[in-house]
Amino acid sequence: MPQLPTIYLDHAATSWPKPEPVWEAMKKALDEEGANPGRGGHRMAREAGKRLMRARMALAELFHISNPIHIAFTMNTTMALNMAIYGFVKQGDHVVATSMEHNSVRRPLEQLQQRGVISVTYVETDRDGTLNLKQLEQAMTVRTRLVICNHSSNLLGSIMPISDIAEIAHRHGAKLLVDGAQSAGLLPIDVKSHGIDMLAVPGHKALLGPQGTGALYIDPSMDVEPLIQGGTGSHSEEAQQPHTRPDRYEAGTPNTIGVAGLEAGVRWVLNESVQNIYTKEWELSQLIMEQLSSISGLRLLGPQLGQPRTGIVSFVSDSLDSAAIAHQLDREFGIAVRAGYHCTPLAHQTAGTLGQGAVRASVGWNTTEQQVDEYVKAVRAICTRD
Repeated sequence: MPQLPTIYLDHAATSWPKPEPVWEAMKKALDEEGANPGRGGHRMAREAGKRLMRARMALAELFHISNPIHIAFTMNTTMALNMAIYGFVKQGDHVVATSMEHNSVRRPLEQLQQRGVISVTYVETDRDGTLNLKQLEQAMTVRTRLVICNHSSNLLGSIMPISDIAEIAHRHGAKLLVDGAQSAGLLPIDVKSHGIDMLAVPGHKALLGPQGTGALYIDPSMDVEPLIQGGTGSHSEEAQQPHTRPDRYEAGTPNTIGVAGLEAGVRWVLNESVQNIYTKEWELSQLIMEQLSSISGLRLLGPQLGQPRTGIVSFVSDSLDSAAIAHQLDREFGIAVRAGYHCTPLAHQTAGTLGQGAVRASVGWNTTEQQVDEYVKAVRAICTRD
């Protein structure tokens, strides 16, 4: 059996371990509700269908969505973002995004732009990830149909002013798509008060569900074409994909077992409260920053000490390769972090780290101060060797 890390600080990629109710719910669903939801009238199929609806209702409660049928389950945030982008933009549209975007946004946009379908403008942030709203306003045109931004950078931990961005987008007749990969379950999200038209979230990060789960919220007023078409268990006599939500966006057999775990994770977050989770992670991130800042030759990325950020702290070394540092942390100290480009070269370019990548530590629901101390001691040992 492989040796597990002593200290896990890669929650921004996938939270681990999961709270006990998560894997208990998955086992229960597999043992008792293992049939195909919506594809049969027998008891097990009905119970599996109820399981999906309960998970939808939990997400609706967390994100203040009035009707859970407007939430479609996906494999991950990447699939949700692709569904939103390819399903909404049309020939001749203009899209505005930021220099903090993940490749899950950038690559679909670049493909569509290369094919001559859309044009794209990326609004630069400063090196700490702060967006200049005046520059965003200036980027809007009469053809701008969609504005996209991640709620929090997966490299810098910086947090976008979603409500202000939504106000600018809506004033220019555009819709707002929010990438909630690093914020769902960690920052308060209210789709109505924040003005969010589409919200893409992962199940496997701060929502504490398993990998292979995610969701896309689509405002009921929007017409979004489905990315995948096929069996839905409803309107089977029709040749076209049904318009009924959420069936329209959930062709094929769903990951019912995974969604059971996702529901349990969301319920855990609701019980603990997003604010309490954020406060804990923010305090731990501040502790990491305070201690790392005393190590010569390191540059911390993202918002300054004392400023709002998610539980991500990335750094670069003046003399050591980021991947080498992460490798030594793993092999010598049993500490799991992530190094490299984090699938966000735009953010690295903005931060001035495109040539070297960065070492990223990200805390989670079960991270302790002692683990933070051990992590910093290990970084110090690696970076101060002769």
